[in-house]
Formats: sequence, structure tokens, C-alpha cells
Amino acid sequence: MAFAWEAGAGHVHHQRKLRRGRRSSHYHPESNQYLANPSRSAVHIGPITRATIRTSAVFGLRLLVQAGTLLLLARMLGAQGYGAFAGISALAVTLGTLSTFGMHLVLLGEMARDPARRDYGLARAVPVTLMCGTLLLLLFLLLCHAGLRGAGMSWWVLLAIGATEILLQPLFNLPVSELLALGRAARSQLLAMLPLALRLVVSVCVVVLAPSNPLAVYAYAYLAVLVAALVVGSLLTGQPWLSPGSWRWPAKGEWREAAGYAALNVTTAGPAELDKTLAMRLLPLADSGVYAAGQRVVSAVILPVGAMMLSALPRLFREGKEQSRRTDRLLRWIFAATLIYSMALAAVLWFCAPALGWLFGAKYHDIPRMVHWLCLAVPGMGLRIACGIVLMALGKPWMRVCYELSGLVVLGIASVVLIARLGTIGMPLALAVSEGMMAVVGMLLVVGARKSRRMAV
Repeated sequence: MAFAWEAGAGHVHHQRKLRRGRRSSHYHPESNQYLANPSRSAVHIGPITRATIRTSAVFGLRLLVQAGTLLLLARMLGAQGYGAFAGISALAVTLGTLSTFGMHLVLLGEMARDPARRDYGLARAVPVTLMCGTLLLLLFLLLCHAGLRGAGMSWWVLLAIGATEILLQPLFNLPVSELLALGRAARSQLLAMLPLALRLVVSVCVVVLAPSNPLAVYAYAYLAVLVAALVVGSLLTGQPWLSPGSWRWPAKGEWREAAGYAALNVTTAGPAELDKTLAMRLLPLADSGVYAAGQRVVSAVILPVGAMMLSALPRLFREGKEQSRRTDRLLRWIFAATLIYSMALAAVLWFCAPALGWLFGAKYHDIPRMVHWLCLAVPGMGLRIACGIVLMALGKPWMRVCYELSGLVVLGIASVVLIARLGTIGMPLALAVSEGMMAVVGMLLVVGARKSRRMAV
């Protein structure tokens, strides 16, 4: 019955497509065919544009979930509480990128070559993640109390936040990598979104329950649901994890390979996260909360640049290592589109900034002013993202590591100097200086890489 219903539905769908095709075409008697009507022909859309639209849809879903969580958390905690939470969690997220030491990407590479290599990769990824994650968790607790004065949080809350981002989230990335390596991209993306969706659910529950200490309840609940997400992720792979008796340490060459991935992970996350930790350290907590909320908005709406770059990545990998005029044209198109989109986005954000004050509430009355200053950083952010992915495709990952590390150093120096001279607005200006520097250096490195490639051919 089900097969008959599907066959019938397919036949009806085919007839509808045929009727639509006839309405948008004219009959040619000599060829006995319906030819497309030029006046109604579809506009040609290139493969990169189509892939960008599809990827942007996934990113858009993530954006909706993240925006909902941001609004709920910001309104629930207030500017001062959110400033403390954003700074602490940004530090945890950055340290968490080092927990796997790049072994989740080694696992992905092993399984992509041969799915039977799962046990080999997993036997090394799990112990490395547990060891590095535990050491980084201790470092996180030390930094929070020594350098950030704990931000007024208890040890238990800090431990919950750190364990979630530094231990559980990296372990959760292992089943995500497994599904991606097996070619189940859609299931992998949906699984990767599970913690974000659960975080939104936790935020809604905390707002509804209105406990006396909402941050503590949120931290403990998110820790619990991420444990559940890790169990779900393990079940979705269809294979159990290995017992501790099967664990092995990576060989010297594997450590070296993983170290490159680890460096890329931390430098990629650093520019997007550590500014909020700096803001928490250098600004009053209320001002750092306003800055963190505004910066999250700006980072979220720049996501289509990442979608475009991911869509262009396969072609860049195919052509980037060859002397090709097509690659040069593609790079010019990418950078032009990124710059135009970023500047248009900055203009839209500038005019929409007053509405953010209404969305976030009275405690964030200064967020429109903060977003106006953050608009200066938007073009640099877009170009920095584009340059980083292009350098990866051209086989120059360490160039990306170097210019992003230098950008973090510039961010630290500029924030100290500008905040001392200009006050609160020094933080968004420091971000603009850092992003602009990384964009310029990144583009120069891309041009240099292309010239060296031509000379080598």
C-alpha cells in the first residue's frame, strides 16, 4: 500500500511538472518537443551561489536558535550578569578548542579514507580529549579566580561552565566527526545543532521558572542536557565507544599532525571569543555585558560570509594549487562580494541599532551606541573570515595561524590603550583595529601565496 501510494504521488507530481513546463514553453512541431519560452526562462544561478543559499539556510536555522538563546540569557541575567557570563564562557569555549588537540579532525580523516579505521582513530581521540580537557579545565579555573576574580561566580558554577565547554562539548564533537566522515552531512549538521537547541530549551525553562539564582540553574541544567546529547550522539553513530582498555596514545607523527589542527582551532575561535573576556577584564561588568551582546549580534549576522566561503571551498581546493586565471577571477569575486556584503550589512546594522535597545530591554539602553561603533569592525571581520578559508584552500594553514595570532596580540594591546584613553568605546574600536589589521595582512598573504605558486610552476 505504501509503495502504491508513493508511486501514485510520484505520477501526480510528474504530471504537475509537465503541465507547468507546457505553460512556460511553446510547442515546436519539427522536433515534437516543448521548447522553453525565452520570456519565461529561469535566471541562471551558479553552483557556488546555489550552495551558498543552501548552506545559508542551515546557518540561518543556527542563527535563529542562537538569537533566541542570546535574547533570553541577556534579558534574564541583565547587563552586568551577562557581561560576567559572556567573558567566562568565551574563555571556556576558546580553551575547549584545544581539548581534542585536533584529534577529532584526525579521526575524520581516518574514517573518510576507510570507515573501518574508526576504532583506530577513536582509540586515540578519546584519551587525548580526556587528558587535555582535564588539564585545560584546571587552567580555566585558575585563570577565572586569579585573572578574572571569578566574576562573582561560585566554584561550582565555574566548574559546570568549564566542564560543559572544555570536556563535554569536545567529546560531543567526536560523533559529529564520525557522521561527517561517513558522508552523512545532513545528520552531522543536525547533530551539531542539538546542543544549541537544548541550550535554548534550558534558557526558556529558566525564564519560566524564574529561580533566585538563574545563572547557576542554567549552568547546571546545560551541563546535564549536554550529557544527554553526548549519549544521543553516541547512539546515532550505530557503534559503541571503545572501552578504556582499547585506548592508545598517538604516535609522534600523529601528534605533529594533530598539533596543526589544534593551532587552527584555537586561532579560529580566538578572534571571535576572547574580546569578550578582555571586555570583562577591562570594563565595568554592565558595560562589558552591553558590548558582549552587541558583538554577538554582529558576529551572528556575518554568518553568510562563512556560508559563501564554505560553498566555494571545494572549487578552491580543486583549482587553488594550480596556476589558473579562473582561480584569480574567483578570488576577486569572493573578496568583492565579501566587501560589498559586509559594508551593506554595516549600513543595515547602523540603521537597525535603535531596535536592539527595545529587544534587549531597559538594562541595555546603551546597546544602539555600542552597535554603531561595532559597525566599523564588520568589513574587517568579513574579509578576515574570507582570507582565512582561502589560505586553507591554497595549502597555507600556518599563514592563517600567524596572522590570526598577531591579530589577537593587536586586540589585547589596542584594547588596553584605547579603553584607557576613550573609555567604553575603546573596546569596539580595538576590535575594529584588530579585524582591519588581520584583513589587510590576510589579503597580502593571499596575494603572496598566489605569486609564489605562479613562480613555482
